[in-house]
Order: sequence, then C-alpha cells, then structure tokens
Amino acid sequence: MRSSLKVLPDDWGPLAGHESFLRENPAPDWLQDLRRHGAERFAKAGLPTPKMERWKYTNILPLVGNYGATLSAADVTYVDPDNLIRKLSDVYAGETPQWLIALQTEDPVSEKPLWDLCNAYIRDGLMIDVKPGERHDNPIHITIDGHDGAFFVPRTAFRLGEGSELTIIEHHTGEGRYWNNRLTQIMVGPGAKLRHIRIQENAIDSVYTQNTHVRVADGGTYEALNFVTGAALSRFQLQVDLNAPGAQAKFAAVHLVQGAQLADQTVTINHNAPNGRSQQFVRSVIDDRARSVFQGKVHVAKGADGTDAQQLSNAILMAEAAEMDTKPELEIYADDVKCSHGATTGQLDEEALFYARSRGIPQAQARSMLVEAFVGEVLEDLSPECLRSELLEKVDKWLNRKI
Repeated sequence: MRSSLKVLPDDWGPLAGHESFLRENPAPDWLQDLRRHGAERFAKAGLPTPKMERWKYTNILPLVGNYGATLSAADVTYVDPDNLIRKLSDVYAGETPQWLIALQTEDPVSEKPLWDLCNAYIRDGLMIDVKPGERHDNPIHITIDGHDGAFFVPRTAFRLGEGSELTIIEHHTGEGRYWNNRLTQIMVGPGAKLRHIRIQENAIDSVYTQNTHVRVADGGTYEALNFVTGAALSRFQLQVDLNAPGAQAKFAAVHLVQGAQLADQTVTINHNAPNGRSQQFVRSVIDDRARSVFQGKVHVAKGADGTDAQQLSNAILMAEAAEMDTKPELEIYADDVKCSHGATTGQLDEEALFYARSRGIPQAQARSMLVEAFVGEVLEDLSPECLRSELLEKVDKWLNRKI
C-alpha cells in the first residue's frame, strides 16, 4: 500500500535550491550521495499526509505546503562543560568516524519522508561521542533558535560508550514564522545512561518536526522528557529499539497548548530482546481550540520474554473545542510479558474545585493548583532538581496567562 501522496512538485520551496546547495557546500562523496538520495526519495514521496496511518491526526501540509524559503543555517549555541560537542561541519571536513558514517547513511526505518528531507540538506548540527566509563555530572545545554522566514534542518548524533552517563537539555525557541525539521540519532551503549530533556518553546507561528531514533544496548537506559508549549504545529516522532537484554526506555511528555496549536507525540518502542522495560507517560492540558495527540506503540518481538511495558496518557480539556486524540497500541509476539496501556480525557475535577472554593481559595487559584498538581506528577522524578523547579515555573506562567 502506498504510504504517502506526492503532494509537492520537485521544485517546491526548499527542494528548489537543492542543486545550488550541493554546489555551494562541497563534502565527501558519501555525504553528497546521501544528500542526493535524500532529495530523490523526498521528491518521490512528498510530504506526509493524514492518509498515512501514523499521520492520521496531524496534517502538516497547510502550514508548510506553500513554504517558499530556502535552506537557512541553523542557529545553534551550547554550553558544554566537559568539551564533548563537535560541530558536524568540522567532523565532515576531517576524518569522519566510521560509526557516524554508518549511522547517518542508514535508511529511514519506515514512513519517514521528513527524515529524507533532513538527509537532503545534511550539513549543520552536532556530534557527541562519550567514551566508555565516562560519567558527566554537568548537563550539556543546547539551544536552537528559529528566525522569521527560516527553514533549517539541524542534525544531531549522540553515542554513549559502555557504562557512560550524560544529561542533555535542549532548548527550542525563536521568533516569527519558520520550520525547524530535525533529525536525531542516538546510540546508548551497554550499561550506559542518557537523560534527554527537550523544552520546546518555539514561536507560536512556527512548525517544529522532529525525528528521533534511539538504539539501546544491554543494560542501557534512555530517559526522555518533552516539555511542550510552543509552535503552531509540533510533531515529535520517537522510535526506541531495545536491542539487548535488560535495556530500558522511559519517555514522558507535558503538553500545554492553547489557541489553535497542535502538539503531536508519536512514539514507538520496540522490545527486541528479553527483560526490557519501557514507560510512556504523557499529560496534556488543552485550552481553546488546541489539539494534543499521543500515539504510543509497543512492539514486543518473538523471544522478548520478560518484557515490562507501560503506556499512560491523561488529558484535561479546558474548553469545549479543545481536543485530545489518543491511540495506544500493543503488538505482542512473546510469552511471559507484562504490558499495559491506559488513557483518560476529561475536565478539571469539580469536587476538588468545590473543596478548594469551600476553604476560601479563589476559583482561578484553585484551577491553577489542580493543573499544577496534574502536570507536576510527570516532573516528580526529574533530574537535575533545579530543572524541575524551572519547568514548574513555566507551568505557572502558562497558567497565569490563561486562567
């Protein structure tokens, strides 16, 4: 079955400048081949549409279909206490590690035209390669700013060696109308641990699309949190492959959306080996005509006995026109597994509101307290603790603006 419609001409927006991009950005043969292959695949497939099963709730076309901007340089800054970051432009100019070439030239897993679009313009981005046994206590902060009229495709590749540990905190901000189409590839080695936090506060007229593919080796752990308040449309697509015994993934997200915003979390976790554990936990607070989407899929392969997988989505609708679309999926081909999923959508608890009001707490304050408690449960175990306080302040700011 065809997975997408060809909805754009070959000379659409960013693709119109692709040949110029190749001429103006010389690179090793493997990189130029990757760019050409990506452009060919994207031109053939077109943008994803709601006719694709995993895009049924999100239509990107109205916002980017007439996009006329050419590729812009990504505005990326960072705080790197232990000097782990290398710019990809510097890496490509020298002797590129074979592991990075192998990682970046792999074919998209499936249904990923936006992955191909990133490959077509691969140039900007960052690489982190943590040596085995290294444990870094100080988090790396990466900030990506968008600016009006920009289309950019910042790329990141992270590899954690055996027994290593790292925290990466990404900040996504900007002003005006732009499209940030990102691709992130991550390899977590045996017994390694990566904490990966994204704070998405893009401009309200922007589009943010993100593909992230993670591989976790035996005993390794990938922990991720997405905190979302920005962008007209945001789509975060995550695939985690737990490829060896005892691998773990823990994913959480908070959506605070209003107006006509759409925030989409589409997550697939593949349990490919025994005794893996995974959690997906998403909480959404939706106001006005905004929409929140959670599609969570757990695939347990044959032989992945002892798998423990949980999915949970909870949403509060703050207005009649607010909408939550939830699609949890379990696909199990192994015995002796423990898998569960659950979802709730509703309004603020009227009994709790009445209880607060009966004790003299004003209506607005009572509503804020309930929402803060609802969101706060997602952030309870967040590390570092100072980041938890920062995010709770952002929740409070959002609530004070809306309630």
